[in-house]
Parts: sequence; C-alpha cells; structure tokens
Amino acid sequence: MQIGILGAGAIGCHVGGMLAAAGKMPVLVGRASMVEALADGIELTSVDRPAIKAGPGSFSLSTDPAALAGCDAVLVCVKSMDTRQAGHELAPHLKPGATIASLQNGVANATVLREVLGAGPGSPRVLAGMVAFNVARIGANRFHRGAGAEIVLEDAPGALALTGEMLEAGLATVIRRDIEAVMWGKLLLNLNNAANALSGLSLRDQLADRNWRRVMALCVREALVAMRAAGIRPARVGPAHPRLIATVLELPDWLFYRIVARMPAMDGEARTSMAQDLAAGRPSEVDFLNGAIVDLGVKAGVPTPVNAAMVKAVKAAFAAGRPPGVSGAQMLEMLRR
Repeated sequence: MQIGILGAGAIGCHVGGMLAAAGKMPVLVGRASMVEALADGIELTSVDRPAIKAGPGSFSLSTDPAALAGCDAVLVCVKSMDTRQAGHELAPHLKPGATIASLQNGVANATVLREVLGAGPGSPRVLAGMVAFNVARIGANRFHRGAGAEIVLEDAPGALALTGEMLEAGLATVIRRDIEAVMWGKLLLNLNNAANALSGLSLRDQLADRNWRRVMALCVREALVAMRAAGIRPARVGPAHPRLIATVLELPDWLFYRIVARMPAMDGEARTSMAQDLAAGRPSEVDFLNGAIVDLGVKAGVPTPVNAAMVKAVKAAFAAGRPPGVSGAQMLEMLRR
C-alpha cells in the first residue's frame, strides 16, 4: 500500500518517519521549509524506545499535493483551520477509492473532508481518526514523542488495511466503532493545549503545578456540562474516565503524583502542539478546541465562560507572539472572576 501524508508537521513527520523506517516509502507533502529540513532524513526519538532514523532515500518529499496522486491512502495531518483547503487541494489528485484518514485535533475534520471530497462510487473513503500522543519538533529534523503511543481509526471500509500497514511500521493503531465519542474524549484532554501554551512550560512542568492543573479542570468540568446538555457521551481516552479527569487534576500534589506514576511516561521535552505553534509564530487551533466547547454551549444553551476566557487569552498570546507570563495561580484567579 502506498501511503501519503498531507501536512508534514510534527505528527505527520513522526508517522511518516516510522513508515519510512519500516520500508514503506511514504510520500510526505509539506511546507517548503520542512521539505528542506528533511533533506537529510528524519530522526525519531521517544520517551520509551531507542532512536530511529529514516534516511533521505526512504521517503519522498514534495510541496505539491499532486505528488499524492498514486497513493492508496492519504493521512491528513494539517491544522484544523486548513482542513477544507486541504480537501480541495487533494480532490483533483486522489486515486479512485483511496482511503483518507484525518489524524488531526478537533471533532469535525472528517466531516469537512467528506463535504469537500463527496460520496458515491469511486469517491475517497474518509476515516475519522485520533492521535493519542504528543510529538515535539526539536531542531531541524528530530521529532520527539514525549507521551502516549496510540492512533485510533474509525471502523469503516479501508481502516483494516491501513491499520495493518501502520502496525507493521510500529505505530500502535486500533479501530473503534465509537470514533465520535473517542474524538470528544480526546477533545477533553486537548483543552489542556491552551493552558500549556499560556504557561510557557513543558507539559511535565505544567502538570506538576496544581494551579495549572486546576485551570484545565475548570475547562473540563464546563465542557462536560455542555456535552451532557448536547447528548454527547465522550469515550475514555487515556487512563482516567471523562468524569474523573477534573477530579484527578485537582488532587493534592502528593496524591496526583502517586496516580501519575501509573500513567504512561512523559518527559521534559513534551509540549502541546499549541505551545509549539505559539513558539513558531503559526496560527492557533484554539477555535477548534476550547472554541468547540464554546460553540457547543451556544447550541445547547449552556454558558461556557471559562473556555471562552481561554480562547480570548490564547488569541492575545498569539497576537503578542509569546506566553502572557502569568502563573497558574494568576490564571486561575482570572478564570474565577
């Protein structure tokens, strides 16, 4: 199976690098600056395994989506705000019946891709997906997985063959029938992206600060109220049930650390994609994360002032080009006003 990746960012390069190291010869399409950075290959490091190197001859690179024309499957790894444009760029080049998998943050990307790419005989088979791990780009061509390990794909035609290819490349991948619930469950965890970006800390250091954990807990509790009002039941993603996430985050440090000791390892290089975007001067996905909760609250008739405040704070930080320089205690006080 020929696999292509549209969006050679941190996640795209991690997945593409793993496929390349396994001899799958993936096609990576990304920005010109990334294509140049990957000319010497892709280095993959992780919190829980030895380093892997995908040499420059083990994958192909392009800035043109037309390079994906012969692919049997395309993994869409662009930012959520670019999904519709990505669909339009892919449409003229896709192989009839190709499998398209969204490996993106947010809950609506697969729906957007289906709208753009259409349905019917010969149309692409679009799969919703979820990535349950964090990848940070370090230097020019090293991509470090700092926490988590799993990819989840929608149980639909095309998923089984693609999953087989991913597993052969060492990418832990599972198929789920309740993919929508899984994506809402992941969104609960992704509400921390904003807190991490605002903190200016690594994920490990941010979560070591009880006040920053309380910031995330406020976002999660509010999100659960909105989801309940909308009839959405998020699936468990990670070690804690959705109803327990906020409670665990609010625990005193000594007890939180005892629970965290049983969770997947996380190292000091892990940062959320939003924190990386802020550092790199790229646009924020906050409208598709905390903003999705605000939109859901509007539809369900539930107020969501905490997530709305996080959206506002993130947009101000991105406008300034840096974290606001506030402590977790200060952010918590701002949200509680």
